Amino acid sequence: MMTDNKKAAVFFVGNRLMLDEGIGPAVYDEITENYIVPENVLLFDVGCMSLDMLPYVESCDFILTVDAVNGTGDPAGTVYRFPPDAMARHSGAMASLHDLKLVDLFDAATLVGYEAEGFCVGMQVENMYPEEYVLDLTPPVRKALPLLVETTVAELARRGFVLEKK
Repeated sequence: MMTDNKKAAVFFVGNRLMLDEGIGPAVYDEITENYIVPENVLLFDVGCMSLDMLPYVESCDFILTVDAVNGTGDPAGTVYRFPPDAMARHSGAMASLHDLKLVDLFDAATLVGYEAEGFCVGMQVENMYPEEYVLDLTPPVRKALPLLVETTVAELARRGFVLEKK
């Protein structure tokens, strides 16, 4: 796939202060620290997904989200890749832990005439509700972090957007 004129955006979703909820930002940190990112790939540590991301659906050909998932029944640290419409619009298996999901963003974009291809990667969490704010991940999620980073980089490469290791 040629990407000379194509652009990708990656939305790293999550709250760094809520243990495993911060898996998206943790992947963002690893990629920005350890990879050379081409100019046609935009990386965003977005916190929570919002309609503020709508212009990127207009200006990019491919959108990838990296987020925590819950309710799968699988062990914490299990990594997933799935299309946006596989993420339930409500709670349940493969549900994002954030109110606005990529599929909702694409629905809004379609209403105003924008269109991009999208995909999601995520990880089953262990604990997102610490009693106190904690800037860390639980041990099983921290241990599996390199796999989620590799999955994110591989998904971009699969779409023709290659990141090089520093």
